Parts: sequence; C-alpha cells; structure tokens
Amino acid sequence: MGHRDSPGFYQCPITPMTADHKFDIDGIRYNIDKYVEMGLDGLVVGGFIAECWNVTPSEWMRYHEIVAEANAGRLDLWTIILDPSVHLALEKMQFVEELGFNGAEVINPVVQLRTDDEIFAWFKYLTDRSNMAVCLYRTPVSGTVLSWNLMRRLADLETVIGVKQGALNRAETIKIRSLMPEGFNTMEPFEYFFLEDLRLGGTVCWGELSFMLYGKKRHLARDYINLAHQGKWEEARTKWEGLHDVREYYHDQFVWDIARTATYASALANIKAWYEAIGLKAGPILPPVADVTPQKKEEIRAKLIELGIA
Repeated sequence: MGHRDSPGFYQCPITPMTADHKFDIDGIRYNIDKYVEMGLDGLVVGGFIAECWNVTPSEWMRYHEIVAEANAGRLDLWTIILDPSVHLALEKMQFVEELGFNGAEVINPVVQLRTDDEIFAWFKYLTDRSNMAVCLYRTPVSGTVLSWNLMRRLADLETVIGVKQGALNRAETIKIRSLMPEGFNTMEPFEYFFLEDLRLGGTVCWGELSFMLYGKKRHLARDYINLAHQGKWEEARTKWEGLHDVREYYHDQFVWDIARTATYASALANIKAWYEAIGLKAGPILPPVADVTPQKKEEIRAKLIELGIA
C-alpha cells in the first residue's frame, strides 16, 4: 500500500479456534488461502473481530506470526492496535513490522486521555517513533470519538494515511472527507455505502467482513466496483442492488448489534456460524463470551442457503 493509496476491500477476518479454545493454525492457513482466491486487497487483523482483545500478549504475537507465515506476502497486511499504552503499541508495531506488516489501524486510548491535545500528543509520540502507516479508528467503542478539528490535525502527521470512520454516521463521513487534505482516506466499515463512496472519491471499504461473507454472491461486489471504475454507474447500481437481501441479513446479524451496544463481542458468534455455513473455518468463540446456540447456528445456515450464499 502506498502512503495514501488503499484500493478495494480490506477485510477483518474472524479467527478459527479449536474445540479447546486454541488458535486453529491449519484453519487460519486454510482461510487465508481462500481470501487470496476471493481477491481480497488486504487483511486488517488482530483486533476485536479477530478476538485478539481476549488473548494474552504472547498469544497476540503468535497470532500475527501465524498470519504472516500463512499469507507469505500475498495480501497487504495490517494489524490493529487497541492498547492505551503508547509504549506497548510501539512494541507491537515494531514486532509486526519485522513480520512484513505494512500498517496499523490504531484506536485512540480507551482510558485516561480524553482531550484533543492529549490524544494528539499520544499519536504524535507514536508516529514520531514508527515508520508504519497508521489508519485512525474513529469509534464510540474508544469512549471518545475523535473530533473533526482533531482529525484535521492528525491528518497532517506524515504516516497517518486515513481513518476508519466507525461512528456509523454517514453525514459525518461526508463532512470529514470535505475537511481532510487531498489523498487522505476517509473509509467506512459499511459496504452499504461503498458504491456511493466510489462516486464521491472514496477508494476502500475498510475493516469489516461483508465481502468475505457474501459467499456465492460476492462477485456482485467486485462487479459493481469494476463498473464504477468505468463510469457505468447505473449498471453498477444494479449489481449493488443484487446484494440487498444478504446485506440486510448481515446488518441484522452483526452491524446493528454493534451500533446498539458499542461492542463486537455479543454479535461475533453469529459471524462464526456464518463462516462455517459458507465453508470457511471458524470454531467456537473464546470464553467468557457466549457462543452461538446450535439452534441459532442452524437458523443462520438455513437462511444463507435460502439467500443463495451458502
């Protein structure tokens, strides 16, 4: 990925686990091979969706080693940094950079630092000491949603290439894009808006799961992107509309639960069931988070078959 160039779908995959709640190394390798076959542009790993908020530091490091080894340079790799300690964040970024990762999505500190000046100083300290590209994570999950003025200041830091606009507010996305310097990527984790984003100058659908989850219909997403690049907007919209039913089901099973709770944990078990229904590896969710019930798993499988996804 160039400094401010990130095309297509950068997806956050779930982490396959064994029955005894260990990393399923073979499952991770299998899924990454499938992501390459799907034509993903990059992977953004190690955060909430990957369940890496719920592992030990040594497990976090091992997870990134497994991903880097399995990827073998095929997809652009980014990590996710959730740590409020800038020193631990830097230690992790140095570790994954040596593994071949190109950047880090970084959340602002979830404890202690709340003012614009405090948060700016945190990111300034981080970016002064790492050459990795940084994608900001603007989200209520952090406890403090980055202000527009702070975003503009952060955009001037040399290695900050964009923001995951995870506040689920379309009006704010459009406003932030208008305020940011040319080439700064204002990206939504919401495929619903991606076709419109392409028309308005957006380049990437960042940090979500839709393209992977669309199964037998994911080609429609690639089709509408290709048509958009050709300026064939009405044809592109027809392809986009072909994803309506599965898109709405994805929103109901995952996105709206995040919007309601400002957390990922409770909704993620549904996505693991979805993964298995479309032939990807998943396994159980890590405790103490509740796993999906057998009844719910069967409900999801049956619905995906009905939708022509599985």
